[in-house]
Amino acid sequence: MNLKKTYLFTFYLLIGLFLLSGSILINGCKQKSNSTYQLTGDTIADGKNLVQLHCTKCHALVPVDALIKDVWKYHALPSMAHYFGIKTYLGNYYKGDDDTSGLSLQEWAAITSYYEKLAPVSLLPAKPPVPLAKDWAGFKLKAPAEMKDNRYTTLTAFNPLNHKIYTSDYLDNNLTEWDSNLKPLSSVAVPSGVVDAVFGKNNAGDNNATVSCIGRIDQIDFLNGKLINIDLDKKDSQNLTLLASELARPLQTVKGDFNKDGLEDMVVLSSGHFKGGVYLMTQNKDHSYTQNVIAERPGAVQAIAGDFNNDGWTDLMVLFGSKDEGLCLFLNDHKGGFIAKNLLHFPPVYGSTSFQLTDLDHDGNLDLIYTCGYNFHDSRILKPYHGLYIFKNMGNWNFKQQWFYPIDGCTKALTADFNGDGKLDIATIAFFADLQNNPAEGFIYFEQETPFSFKPHAIPVSQYGRWMTMDIADVNGDGKPDVILGNYSTGFEFQPGLKPFWNKRLPFIVLENNFKK
Repeated sequence: MNLKKTYLFTFYLLIGLFLLSGSILINGCKQKSNSTYQLTGDTIADGKNLVQLHCTKCHALVPVDALIKDVWKYHALPSMAHYFGIKTYLGNYYKGDDDTSGLSLQEWAAITSYYEKLAPVSLLPAKPPVPLAKDWAGFKLKAPAEMKDNRYTTLTAFNPLNHKIYTSDYLDNNLTEWDSNLKPLSSVAVPSGVVDAVFGKNNAGDNNATVSCIGRIDQIDFLNGKLINIDLDKKDSQNLTLLASELARPLQTVKGDFNKDGLEDMVVLSSGHFKGGVYLMTQNKDHSYTQNVIAERPGAVQAIAGDFNNDGWTDLMVLFGSKDEGLCLFLNDHKGGFIAKNLLHFPPVYGSTSFQLTDLDHDGNLDLIYTCGYNFHDSRILKPYHGLYIFKNMGNWNFKQQWFYPIDGCTKALTADFNGDGKLDIATIAFFADLQNNPAEGFIYFEQETPFSFKPHAIPVSQYGRWMTMDIADVNGDGKPDVILGNYSTGFEFQPGLKPFWNKRLPFIVLENNFKK
C-alpha cells in the first residue's frame, strides 16, 4: 500500500476512535435497560447493533478495526465472554445456566462473526507528523556503575529537599539513595518494589518519604500492596512506619488538605485487575488515618490534586488506564466527599498511562498532555493510536485534540523548559516501544517550536536500558532540568523472538542538560 493510502487509513482510524470514544459511555459502568434486539441474519448489521447495545455497558466502544482478526478471535473476545455468562473451551462458546446478562448464545455468535468478518489482518503503522531527528540535542549521558545482576527499576525520583536520587528495584525490594555523582549512599529494605514516593519533612525537620510499595507488579488482584512512611535520615531498622496495607497494586499517593482542617490527608490509587479504586485517607487529630472510598473502580494510574473549579477546596483529576478508561474530575463537595465529572473517555485498548496539565498556549487555561501505550493486556500488538496526545482546554475543562504523535507503547510524558527558550518541552518514554524495528522511540525529547507544535529528537540511549520510569530534576545543581531514566531490564515480553540488546545491569541513567542558554 502506498504512503498516501497508509496515511488516510490511519487518519480515519484515529478520527473514528475519538468520535466514538467521546460519545459513548457518559456514565461509566452503569447497566442499561434490558433492551432487546431481533436478529435479522445479516452478520454485519446484527453484529454492529449488538456490539453497540451490549459492549458499551462498562467501557467505551472499541471499533472493529482497532485490533487485528486473530487478537479479537483468540484473546479479546474470549476474555469478554464471561461478562455475558458465556464459557469458552477449545475455541467454542457455551452458555452458562446462571446467566442474567440478557445476551443469548446466538447473539454472541453474531458478535464474534461480525468481528471475524470485518477486523483487519494487520494494523498499519501511523505516520508521524514530523520525522524523528536522531541526535543528542542538548543532552549528555551520565551513568552509575553497572550492578552484578539484572536491574528491575520501578522508581526513579529526585528529592529536592536533600538533593538525592532515589531508586527502587522490584526483585531486591529496596529503596536506594544516590548522590549527584551517581554513587549509592544507603539502601533500605521495603516489603516490595516502590513505584511512587512523596518527599517531605516531619515535625523534627527530618527528611521522609511516603512510598507506595506495589506488591505484585503484574496486574492481578493480589492484595499485598502497602503504603509506608520512611525516615530517610535514620539509618537503622526503625525508620519504617506502616500507613496502609492489603492494597491492590498501589501506584500513587497524592497529599493535600482535602477537608480544610489543617491536617494533611492522602489519596491512594489502587489498580488491580478487578479490584482497586481511589481512596481518601483522612488524617485524624491523633495522626491516625480513616480510609474512605472516592471511587471503587480499578485502573487508576495517575492523579493530580488542585483547585480545579476555583472554590477554595482541593479537588482531584484522575486518569484510569484499564477497563473504563478515561480522565475524570472529582470535585470536592466540602462535606468530605467528591462529585465525579467525566472529562474524556478512551477505548480499553488504549492503555492510558499518564497525563500532565500545563498552559501551552498561554491563554490562562491548563491544557492536557496525555499518553497511552500500556500494552500487556489481552491485545499485545503494536497499535497506531498509541502515543503522545495534546488536548487544548477550550474552557471549563472541555478538551479538544490539537496534536498527536504516534509512539508505540508510550508510558509517560513530563514537561520542562530544557533549552531555556521560555517554552515548555516534553520528554516521553515508551516501555512497550517497537524494540525490534524502532527502539529509538524508547525516549524522545519534543522541543516546542510554537504552541502545539514540536520537533522530536530521538536521543540514542536505547542500548543502555529499557525505560519504565522517568523523573525530571536539576540533578547536578547547574540550574537546568536533567532527565533520570529507570531501567526495568527484563520481563513483560510482547514481541516474540526479541533478544535484548540493551544493558541489563544499569539501574538508571541521567541525561544531563547541556543546552547553552
